[in-house]
Amino acid sequence: MQKKKYFSLLLFLWVNTAVSLLAQNGEIQKKTEIRAPDKVDVKPTALDDEISSRLENILESTGWFIDPKVHVREGVVFLFGHTKQNEYKEWAEKLAGNTQDSVAVVNQIDVLRPSIWDFQPVIRGLREQWRGFLKIIPTIVFGLVILLVAGLLAKASYRLSYLLLRRKIENPLLIRIITFSIGTAIFLMGLYSVFHLMGLTTIALTVLGGTGLLGIILGIAFKDITENLLASVFLSINNPFHKGDLIEIGGITGYVQSLTIRSTILISLEGNYIQIPNATVYKSNIRNFTSNPNRREDFTVGIGCDCIISEAQDIALKVLKDHPSILDDPEPCVLVDSFGKATINLKIYFWLDGKKHSWLKVRSSVIRLIKKAFQSHGIDIPDEARELLFPKGITVYMAAPRSQEEERSLQLQGRQEDYTIATRSEGELNSEAADIQGQGLQSQVPEGGRNLLKQK
Repeated sequence: MQKKKYFSLLLFLWVNTAVSLLAQNGEIQKKTEIRAPDKVDVKPTALDDEISSRLENILESTGWFIDPKVHVREGVVFLFGHTKQNEYKEWAEKLAGNTQDSVAVVNQIDVLRPSIWDFQPVIRGLREQWRGFLKIIPTIVFGLVILLVAGLLAKASYRLSYLLLRRKIENPLLIRIITFSIGTAIFLMGLYSVFHLMGLTTIALTVLGGTGLLGIILGIAFKDITENLLASVFLSINNPFHKGDLIEIGGITGYVQSLTIRSTILISLEGNYIQIPNATVYKSNIRNFTSNPNRREDFTVGIGCDCIISEAQDIALKVLKDHPSILDDPEPCVLVDSFGKATINLKIYFWLDGKKHSWLKVRSSVIRLIKKAFQSHGIDIPDEARELLFPKGITVYMAAPRSQEEERSLQLQGRQEDYTIATRSEGELNSEAADIQGQGLQSQVPEGGRNLLKQK
């Protein structure tokens, strides 16, 4: 008797363990759809006792009910007992209703409320999550492989496109933008493939759409930064100036030092660094003095109304042609410009090589030499007429008139202008570009970053 009980206990434990394992492996799942048979036949004409006995055996065999009882009276089935889930109660009611010769079903099975200390639902949920995680591990591994391959392809395409574009495009910023766009597009394709593989295509499209919307929002918020970046791309493509060129932008004149993704850096004629936003540079008129080395300069000089204009023109033109820093082609010229209050104004035009000579120094030299030539030939350079008021009047004595030779001799008396082409203060008339840039290099660079300009 003891052995039979022991054997029955072992058999019960084994069966219970087997059922639990099968349930964990998914062969028996309690949350699967519970369906009652369409019809349970007992006999062609079943008795009430036979119906109750059959239904009780079925309910006990499921193991879902605690102390199930079934009573049948005139075909009306009364169900009693307890169960843990409402789905089991509904299943028993459908079962009884589908039983042969059952007229009606009175379901009095109580659904037990779970205890607050019952952790079985939590454990079942964790088991289901663990099983779900185990199922998607191959997908995750394959997705990581796709991302790795996409990253390697993006990197390889970046290098390959850089090597190919470097031979055809000289702009470094444009090369970087194109290669980065190609690499990013390949990586995004790989990322989209991973989302599609995991069944998250909608989420992937939402993320990509949100990224585009975020880009638009950031573009509006950082409008000036984006505008400067695009302007730097266009400036580096068009190349309106090079490093070391003397340019004028919006009334600011200086030698170009660098072009970054934010601004253009100039060094002024005074040796100061000037940063101009690229958007302003791109929208402004750019005057490049270095693009054409020949530069025309002019100034105005007034002569007396009693002087012979053609003679003054010839004298000034001879000074211009004899000057070694002034170009013969285009030829210099001296034109009558306008009438002044007490003078006839002449406009002096001449050309010089801006790379070799400083237009400021050459202009100073030419003005000095023309003044000397006019004085030597008796060409009067009067001041503007001034009206003086004398309340008590003034006595005027008329002097004897002097001859032209006496006037010229009086003008030639005293100190004379030097006929040298360049004085010590004017130096050698050389361009000061190297000196100005050398002074600028000694100061601290205000903005770092790669120079996008071509080197001449």
